[in-house]
Formats: sequence, C-alpha cells, structure tokens
Amino acid sequence: MADDLQAEQTPGFKVGEKKTLDEYHKLDADDEAMRKYKQSLGLGGGTPIGDPNDPRTCIIKSLALEVQGRPPIIIDLTKPGSVDTLSKHPFIIKEGAKYQMKVVFTVNHEVLSGLKYIQSIKRKGIRVSKDQEMIGSFAPSTKETPEYVKRFTEEEAPSGMLTRGHYEASVRFADDDNKTHLEFNWSFDIAKDWK
Repeated sequence: MADDLQAEQTPGFKVGEKKTLDEYHKLDADDEAMRKYKQSLGLGGGTPIGDPNDPRTCIIKSLALEVQGRPPIIIDLTKPGSVDTLSKHPFIIKEGAKYQMKVVFTVNHEVLSGLKYIQSIKRKGIRVSKDQEMIGSFAPSTKETPEYVKRFTEEEAPSGMLTRGHYEASVRFADDDNKTHLEFNWSFDIAKDWK
C-alpha cells in the first residue's frame, strides 16, 4: 500500500485488541458510561442481517457526489466491475462548486472500529492533497438499522484557469486495525461549467 493512503492512527486505540460482540455485551455491564458507549455503537440488540458466508466486515455499497441544486452522482459499488470503471469515467465538477461526498455501507459479524476514508489526489503525477475523514465505529447491521450513511464535510472545488483540468484520486476505506475494506482509483475534471 502506498504511503499516500496510509491512515492516521486513532489516539488511544491499540491494534489487535478487537473484541467480539459477546465480549462487548459483557464489558462492564454495571458501568453507566460503558452502557452509554455500547448504546452509541448500536449494541442494544436487533436482528443481525449479515450473511454468515460473507467474510467481509464492512461492505461499501455506494458512493455519491452531492451538489446543491443538482442531482447527485451515485456510484453503486455493489455492481460487478463498478470499481474498475471509476478511473475511466471522470466526474465533471464545476470550478468553485460546493460539494459533499456521501457513503452508504453495511457492517457484518463484528463491531467495526474507527472506519476512515483516506483520499490522495494527484494532478499530472504530483500529489496536490491528502485527506482523511473519520467515519466512526459501528455495530453489525440489523433489520432495524440495515445500513449506515455518512456525509463528509462539505468541500469547495478549486477555481481559476490554473486549477482546471484532470485529477486522479486514490481512495481507501480502512479501520483502526489498518484493515482495508475497499480501495480504488477514480478521476474527475475541474471545468469552467457543468457539462
């Protein structure tokens, strides 16, 4: 894995100290603060929906580019080959436009600790930015909460003649144990107007 997509470690988390669901349920059962923490993770019950034959812990279902006043551009990542076509079909983003990324995902089998979105953007082979967004920690998806949705911080596309052009992005979804759940490349063009 390239240094461009190396995640920053969450303070206080020790790699390899993952707990099972049963261990979480028994953890300090009479501690009010711990009860609230477990509740914030969604460990209050519900009927699990994860496929026992699917070894994945986190399944990224879709990624969307949302711009106010325009229909969102949604990539269904559950379709075979969808990840492979992302870098071949660039998004067009109007210079100066404010946009927001949104991810929809499910969690299987165990608590997902510290899911992060790491992105490195290059133009003409030179890295122009590296960003990391903490998505959070989540309990396995249930019938009551079948999927999770995270909207990232709103961003503004650069503007000006010198910023127009083609950009290549590398993305990695990883957790606190540095396990990669999805990694792909995509591209976009900053243009004078929407096309």
